[in-house]
Amino acid sequence: MVLDLIYKGLDIIFGPFLALDPNPKNPILTIFIIATIVAFIITLANKLLVDQERLQKLRREMQEFQQEVMEARKSSDVKALEELQEKQMEFMDKQREMMTMSFKPMIVTFLPIILVFYWMAQHPYISKATIILPQVAYYVLLVPIWHMFYKMPAGSPAYAIGWLGWYILCSFAMSQLFRKFMGLKGM
Repeated sequence: MVLDLIYKGLDIIFGPFLALDPNPKNPILTIFIIATIVAFIITLANKLLVDQERLQKLRREMQEFQQEVMEARKSSDVKALEELQEKQMEFMDKQREMMTMSFKPMIVTFLPIILVFYWMAQHPYISKATIILPQVAYYVLLVPIWHMFYKMPAGSPAYAIGWLGWYILCSFAMSQLFRKFMGLKGM
């Protein structure tokens, strides 16, 4: 019952995109727009909920610590390794802080994204969308490996991906653009 209301609400929100899609029975453009909207929301949540400067500082400290450990191991310096093991507890706290920072945006965006996925998987046209990739892109993007886990319906054209594959490609590309535009460093 609640899911039906949400489904109808998402129909109202995304229905106009389907109506404007040049091919509403194979809504490639609509899936791209939804992936772009979701990617923007996730990136915005990361921008607003994560202290980027603190996260970068923690990452640098962790990299420096790991470098020190590697150098101490290479040189077989027992004393340095003992000192680094004492420091390790401090760095475990920093690693926990980094994980907590990364989880904040996920917690906020998880449920809405799952609901959008549910809507897309249930929609009669979106769930049956087929995108035919150029042969080069099909192999460069390792789509045959995807198909080991995500089967295309029988009789699908060669070099095709379904709505989920297309969504993932669009979402990844748009996320990278939004991250660059908003000045976010790699997560």
